[in-house]
Amino acid sequence: MKKAVLRYNNGNMIKGYVKDFSPAKDEVTIKEQDSEKIRTVHIDKLKAIFFVRFFVGDENYHEKKVYGLSKPTGKRVFIKFKDGESLVGFLEGDVPWKHGFFLSKMDGNLKGFFLIPVDLGSNNEKVFVIASSVKDVTIVP
Repeated sequence: MKKAVLRYNNGNMIKGYVKDFSPAKDEVTIKEQDSEKIRTVHIDKLKAIFFVRFFVGDENYHEKKVYGLSKPTGKRVFIKFKDGESLVGFLEGDVPWKHGFFLSKMDGNLKGFFLIPVDLGSNNEKVFVIASSVKDVTIVP
């Protein structure tokens, strides 16, 4: 089981343990952190799934959002969510959009994609970004 934080589109979140996550599924099942409660959440209600090292982040740590801190592990991308938040990282796998400086027209069947943060000191090990919550994606040369 992996430690994860499910972030909803409305800002709410659930911290817990995810087992057998698959990007192909429409739902994710999570066992809540401090209880035995198990929830199944439809992917479309989520903004992203953050696979984390710890449930409580270090409030004094400021995540670095610049390239060059670590060895590139994929295409460098800048993600802007519909709510205004942004992420910088490496796209794991192929680019799921039509190519160009700005990417557009995602595959309608795509539920999301994995992003690896540029800051290896980040609490986030990997993020599954839900495609429907994304406003813009830019490939950074």
